[in-house]
Amino acid sequence: MHVGVDVGGTHTDAVLMDGRRVVAWVKVATTEDVATGIEQALAELVRSASVPAERVEAVMLGTTQFANAIVQGRGLVRVGVLRLALPIGTAIPPLEDWPPDLVRAVDPVVRQVHGGFEVIGTPVAEVDPEEIRDAARAFRAQGIRDVAITGVFSPVDPSQERLAADLVREVIPEARVSLGYDIGSLGLLQRENACVLNAALGDVAERVVDGFSAALRRLGLTARLYLTQNDGTLMAADLAKRYPVRTVGSGPTNSMRGAAAITGIRDAVVVDVGGTTTDVGVLVAGFPRPAAVYVSLAGVTTNFRMPDVLSLGLGGGSRVREEDGGVRIGPDSVGYRLTEEALAFGGTAVTLTDAAVAAGRLALGTHPLPPGRDRAWGERVLAEAARMAEEAIDRMKTQAGEVTAVLVGGGSVLLPDALEGVREVVRPPHAQVANAVGAALAQVGAEIDRVADLDPAHRAERLGALRQEAMERAVEAGADPATVEVVEVEETPFTYMPGHQVRVRVRAVGDLAALPAPAGR
Repeated sequence: MHVGVDVGGTHTDAVLMDGRRVVAWVKVATTEDVATGIEQALAELVRSASVPAERVEAVMLGTTQFANAIVQGRGLVRVGVLRLALPIGTAIPPLEDWPPDLVRAVDPVVRQVHGGFEVIGTPVAEVDPEEIRDAARAFRAQGIRDVAITGVFSPVDPSQERLAADLVREVIPEARVSLGYDIGSLGLLQRENACVLNAALGDVAERVVDGFSAALRRLGLTARLYLTQNDGTLMAADLAKRYPVRTVGSGPTNSMRGAAAITGIRDAVVVDVGGTTTDVGVLVAGFPRPAAVYVSLAGVTTNFRMPDVLSLGLGGGSRVREEDGGVRIGPDSVGYRLTEEALAFGGTAVTLTDAAVAAGRLALGTHPLPPGRDRAWGERVLAEAARMAEEAIDRMKTQAGEVTAVLVGGGSVLLPDALEGVREVVRPPHAQVANAVGAALAQVGAEIDRVADLDPAHRAERLGALRQEAMERAVEAGADPATVEVVEVEETPFTYMPGHQVRVRVRAVGDLAALPAPAGR
């Protein structure tokens, strides 16, 4: 049995899965410290299912804590930034395009040293070991142990970044080192940004993973802990400590993967309506459509893999205002305080949930709605919510025509059964916890992004080596070797470059490896 947990802005959802069957599910209010809400959800889930704790083999967690730490600039550690680029690569310094508040939160110590490669694999300059040791000594003098190392075109050849990491650890044995080639793809500035963000999350990652592990032990769960990644696959807890930035987009991804698993639909638009936001994404062959090359995270441009998701301030807790004879919904929300602040619960905030109650779409609350909040008003507000969803779906289309839309999330009841531009609206069972289902059923995956010389004489051999590396990484992340397969190989030639330089992305996935049976079982 597996447990899937997904933390949203309003609710924390948890499901217990026996294979692909939902045994039990719970939805509790997200707590301010997040971890308390997760522990409450797990405790209630195990209690309601009446299942012995030892039967739970794995817990898969999707959390917003890493993304929130970046957005809010809280809990981030000071980072030593080492760029391998001299004598070129100095025109735009590291972190030049970061928001000032986030720069202050990271408070970086920056050093630029010799190194880097041309796109064809020729070194720009050789690494000077003493130069790197000097930089490491400067980091140590400032009390820094989190170091981000990025070299020019390091995806072509990561050897200099690896050497630099070894040299830094000579000076700072306890250093937590993030390497650009291991986190981002081509594009020095964007890869460096992603690498620095990953390093800045060092303390948050340890606190989150260790805290969740402790919560499992308190509940008597000996299950392995995994975190869901941005691409819908799993990452072992120890790897999550090393690569926390890979989890920041896991929430919408879990919903899309859950929608695919519950419905069997592999190509559709998924509309996940929560208490705070509505996330609209696209399923392609059962996996979330990836975003474009560059993704902005808290105002920082990065290039690691993220799902292509459009988020809008539309949810059950969204505030409703009358403006210019019309209605405006959100983008602000009462979030997890819905049962305290909404009109239906005796509060003073006018929310989308109140409109659904007035229109007869929902039957909940503890107080009658005040005068003027009648059915006609509720229908008018819900019509605006439907219009917002229709516009978001239309923006996510890549071609004309109607699409299939799968509605999930606890707030999906707020949308109607017919939407403009949609041929079929699907409301699957357990739609309210599809995100947690997606986490519980997630596979283990790995991706590599390299620039390789695929000359015809060695093409098959080099592609085979890249495929093997991706599969080995998936096994390292916890996949069953017998089930691992390469599901995507993408080649992008470099036009007008000498030789046969090609950017190659290889993605491998497999089922989560089972725990070995206890002796005598």
